[in-house]
Amino acid sequence: MTATLASDVTSSNASLRRFLHGLPGVDQVGADARAAMLSTRSIKAASKSYAIDLAISMVDLTTLEGMDTPGKVRALCAKGLRPDPTDPGVPHVAAICVYGDMAAIAREAVGDRLHVAAVATAFPSGRSSLAVKLQDTRDAIANGADEIDMVIDRGAFLEGRYLEVFEEIVAVKDVCGSAAHLKVIFETGELKTYDNVRRACWLAMLAGADFIKTSTGKVAPAATMPVTLILLEAVRDWYRQTGHKVGVKPAGGIRTSKDAIRYLVMVNETCGPDWLTPDLFRFGASALLNDLLQQRQRMATGHYSGPDYVTID
Repeated sequence: MTATLASDVTSSNASLRRFLHGLPGVDQVGADARAAMLSTRSIKAASKSYAIDLAISMVDLTTLEGMDTPGKVRALCAKGLRPDPTDPGVPHVAAICVYGDMAAIAREAVGDRLHVAAVATAFPSGRSSLAVKLQDTRDAIANGADEIDMVIDRGAFLEGRYLEVFEEIVAVKDVCGSAAHLKVIFETGELKTYDNVRRACWLAMLAGADFIKTSTGKVAPAATMPVTLILLEAVRDWYRQTGHKVGVKPAGGIRTSKDAIRYLVMVNETCGPDWLTPDLFRFGASALLNDLLQQRQRMATGHYSGPDYVTID
């Protein structure tokens, strides 16, 4: 059914435009209000402990800086494998997320114990030729990445060149094949409207995205609860229509355990418990893990540890 739906609406830019602009509009006031309401939900202490461990297991522990070194990546991998060296009961993170040229370092460090996610396709701008983007993806996979985080061409999308964006995602997905899952980044802070965010969700899912992702973390605003709610509603509706589950990854600006738990509540309320797994929900973050570890320690001992309890990434 997924292939049939895609072929029905992507035969031309005009037909794809009709489909995307025919989607129900997003009630901005309603989306903001629902996200705000969900953020006020309280959970019991036992559920909070479970939620913190679940959130740790969903983190894509990330370093995406021009000054990244092999040593920094290896240290990040060690932390991802054993977030708290003093407590083997702490779950490992979902993935290490790095630039493609560092994927080999990460893969060597984690083996097959963690996913290695590599940003590709001229991240974060997406401003290069398709040939360069595809080679970027091939290089990352050859270096050991089993997840590719690609960015869409926001300029093409905002100009209404939807078929061009669709075909680019399809081409990157073809390169990924069975070797890597594909996460498609929208950079929602540049899409301007909630309606555009919903259209980008459906465009990416039609093209075969395994995950849809809010942001690169390089543009403000990055992940927000209302925008993530739109992504969650899109994958829920896609599943109801096609029977195919797509994951969601908010990235950028999620720094506290309280925020992470709010997102998990929203996932459960919108998509249901099936999405409460690292296979279908991730946090793109670096600082978040430290706060989750601090809160976990406080719940276990009744007090916060000293400032050297967690490493500074």
